Amino acid sequence: MASVVYGLCALTALACAFLLLRAYRRTRNQLLFWSGLCFCGLMVSNVLLILDKLVIPDLDLRPPRLLVTAASMGLLLYGLVYRSE
Repeated sequence: MASVVYGLCALTALACAFLLLRAYRRTRNQLLFWSGLCFCGLMVSNVLLILDKLVIPDLDLRPPRLLVTAASMGLLLYGLVYRSE
């Protein structure tokens, strides 16, 4: 059951990233761009979670997973603080 939840979280993040970046391409609103990049990073983090918990459970991927998540949140924070209109 956990594998289904992990997969759905990754697919949801991918769908959000796709929709946000598609809307950015149409409107050129900077907040959409930074939000889309954030969700791309969150999707990568979810894929790392799947690899960590299901594919290679002997290898601890928590530090890279947390680093990718923190970088994604940093991108969103940068977009909110410095690039908002």
